[in-house]
Amino acid sequence: MSMKWWMEDSLTRRKRKVVRSLGLLSICTALLLSTGCSLLPNEDEEEVLPVITPPTISKKPEYTVRSEPIQQSVNAVGKIMSQREEPLYFTEDGLHIKNVRVKAGDKVKKGDVLLELEVKDLEKDLRKKRLDFRQQELTMKETLRKKDEMDEIEFEKASIVFEEQRQELVDLEQKIADGTLTAPFSGTIVSVNAQKGGTIKAYDSLGVISDTSSLVVAASFGKEELQKLAIGMKAEVDINGIGTVNGKIKAMPAPVDSSKNGNNGNNGNNGNNGAPEKDSIDKYLIVELDKWPKDLERGRQLSVKVVTNRKEKATLIPISALRTIGSRTYVQVVEADGSKREVDVEVGMQTSTDIEILKGLTPGQKVVGR
Repeated sequence: MSMKWWMEDSLTRRKRKVVRSLGLLSICTALLLSTGCSLLPNEDEEEVLPVITPPTISKKPEYTVRSEPIQQSVNAVGKIMSQREEPLYFTEDGLHIKNVRVKAGDKVKKGDVLLELEVKDLEKDLRKKRLDFRQQELTMKETLRKKDEMDEIEFEKASIVFEEQRQELVDLEQKIADGTLTAPFSGTIVSVNAQKGGTIKAYDSLGVISDTSSLVVAASFGKEELQKLAIGMKAEVDINGIGTVNGKIKAMPAPVDSSKNGNNGNNGNNGNNGAPEKDSIDKYLIVELDKWPKDLERGRQLSVKVVTNRKEKATLIPISALRTIGSRTYVQVVEADGSKREVDVEVGMQTSTDIEILKGLTPGQKVVGR
């Protein structure tokens, strides 16, 4: 009995040791696992990628067919000009300016002195030549008394010498007279480019005189544009600093003489005998204003618009909605269900933005642009 108890007690003690050992083992295992995890490196967080939205295919614009007025016009720039205007110049070369008696803006009358040249040396030469010519006159009178006794050829030679000296005297007198520049007509001095003491060059413009009592609107249109215009057509004139004034075409520019273009032996002076070329009013289209604005001076810049064609009720679409393939002209029409079909059209007037449809469309329909 004691043996049995002893063996049972021993077995119980072993079981307890085994249980304690297993508990300790479990605790150590747990500690090792927790410690081991803390020793491992941290894993990278997962990168969040942006959502990529696929591009949407742009929808082509759609336009409503309109019924509106349409007009075609031609435009040009221009200025206020005088119907009479002249450049100021001398015909002599190399002389010095003695006096400048006017300035820009001065009002002058016909014959008023504008510029004077220094002609003192010429006047000395003139006095000497006059004395020489008086001696020549005495000689010629003696020659005439002896004409019947002289050889005909000798008399002719003497007559030629006398005429040459007389012509030299006349030319010198004219040269001195041309040293004073006077106003060719009553008007306003527009500009003066001369300075006292300056040396002149023959035919170089030294200023401009203008008759400011007869101003007109002058515009410069191109050759193709002029073919669309005629006297009497209405015009809109937009004057800088004043606004739009209505008028009508009064005169067309004079035809250009092609024979005057280029060098025809006039040393580039266009056949004007060396005189500077005038900005002639004949080169411009002239517009007569319905009402002349106050304080409108020569040289004011402006623009002129002339309507050449107009239709009050036209079927219009943007130019970008019209399509062409070869000789075919068509549009894409949007149906009520959203589908599209091609329609051939016939076109009329065209502006920079719109085009008239003569056949194939009606107002209210929708067409596809490009």
